[in-house]
Amino acid sequence: MSKLARLRIYWGTLTVREAIEFAASKVVQFKVPNHELYLELFRDKVGIEIGGPSDCVRAGNVLPLYPVLRSLDGVNVSTNTIWEGELSESGGFSYDSSKPRGRQFIRDAVNLEGIGSDEYDFLVACNSLEHIANPLRALTDWLRVVKSCGLLFLVLPNKTINFDRNRPITAFEHLIDDFNNRTTEDDLTHLDEILALHDLALDPEAGTLQQFGDRARRNFANRALHHHVFDLPLLKKIFDYFSLEVLVTSITLTDYYIVGRKA
Repeated sequence: MSKLARLRIYWGTLTVREAIEFAASKVVQFKVPNHELYLELFRDKVGIEIGGPSDCVRAGNVLPLYPVLRSLDGVNVSTNTIWEGELSESGGFSYDSSKPRGRQFIRDAVNLEGIGSDEYDFLVACNSLEHIANPLRALTDWLRVVKSCGLLFLVLPNKTINFDRNRPITAFEHLIDDFNNRTTEDDLTHLDEILALHDLALDPEAGTLQQFGDRARRNFANRALHHHVFDLPLLKKIFDYFSLEVLVTSITLTDYYIVGRKA
């Protein structure tokens, strides 16, 4: 289900400000707040994306980042994902029709083995971190491949209008425990909570509760689950944990945006 469809379902629950923002976005092309600042931060930079390519940063979308980049490589977990379909390292990473393809890596997001340290000006991950069972482990390796004073850019879903709307925001202490306990990506700690609180009305592609449960138990193969639920305060705690200087943040009805600079 599209984000627009979800907004329509919850139109009656929006605040006046949210309703005005939504209505205005239908009249003019909506852009992420501070979008020009994001574009200037990444202009002519060389980067790598986890789980892309991503619609929100395409040309003509809410944050048209791709057109201003010098180049972008990509990392995906498998040669066949439910989001991108068939992939191969030899095929390259196609992210913008005006740019040459970047390099395509097939790697688990928590282990970027074979990708050099301090290699990229930035790393971007749009709606990817929530699919990772051990986010701090992943971020440790993501920051390894970013140069000193390089940038980390994360986009995380705002649970207000997605199928996580009934779930609590994950405690930062829980993320620390996952990191210290070396939680692996086959972990299903949150499965009971997800099955109880996942709003299937906002996730029709998941099918019935039984079909969704069957898919969820095979999550290591498909990586479709949202292990954790984020908001901007949690993201700021994560950035502080890694000593990242927060440069810009934005909140929309559908997502949280945050950019930090590596020390």
